[in-house]
Amino acid sequence: MNKDQLLTKLWEQYVEITPSALKIHELLEDKGEEIKNDHIAIRTFNDKRVNIEVLEKPFLNVGYEAKGEYHFETKKLFAKHYEHATDKDAPRIFISELELEKCSTDLQTTVENLLNNCDQSVFNNPELVLSGSVWNGNSQAVYKLLLEESEYAAWMYVYGFRANHFTINTNALKGFKTLEELNNFLESNGWELNASGGKIKGTPEQLLEQSSTLADLYNIDFEEGTLKVPSCYYEFALRYPMSNGELYQGFVASSADKIFESTDVKLQKTL
Repeated sequence: MNKDQLLTKLWEQYVEITPSALKIHELLEDKGEEIKNDHIAIRTFNDKRVNIEVLEKPFLNVGYEAKGEYHFETKKLFAKHYEHATDKDAPRIFISELELEKCSTDLQTTVENLLNNCDQSVFNNPELVLSGSVWNGNSQAVYKLLLEESEYAAWMYVYGFRANHFTINTNALKGFKTLEELNNFLESNGWELNASGGKIKGTPEQLLEQSSTLADLYNIDFEEGTLKVPSCYYEFALRYPMSNGELYQGFVASSADKIFESTDVKLQKTL
């Protein structure tokens, strides 16, 4: 699978459970905008069967290179980002993993059992990053147990290996000079934004500003019945030039920390 095929499959899976992203995409295109993607984010656990080193492989195979590393102490996450070696228009890839050893024994045991009960050959699938929930994630009880400690782990339980969000490159938009203008446009068209830490995370001084919608609510059929579970969200990034005049390419951990919360049930006013 080449780079374009991989990125297209990630997008198709993403919009299947995030219809709002496709609507926003079309809304901006109707204004004459050409949408460019800043980055794609993926979640996982730091178990050696599914950790960053495993999920990065398909991206490395199509020309991506590892760049920055990031730590999120409160959420117990570690992340790396990747940039394509030759295609400067290719979106960055951001892969994060939950540091299980920093979590409770109950959470560690739950995740370990999930992975142990899978057909182990699934972890050798070169398309694991497109495989969704490879375990049997259909228990509300397990979902709620994980949710009490880690929204990230609960999301992984339900949705598994897929893009957690795509991100519009605001710099490439013609009709919006600031992220605030884009946010106002989206809100005026009925979209609710993640206000945790402010609607705009980051500052020009940090060389990156980010905002995002709240995740869509998607019906999940658990064995105990159907429950609306936050799925994925759409992010918007505006990058600023460094002292050498080139746009900053990395990420700001304190901002990304709040962006992660776009899938948090507690931010959903309709629940």
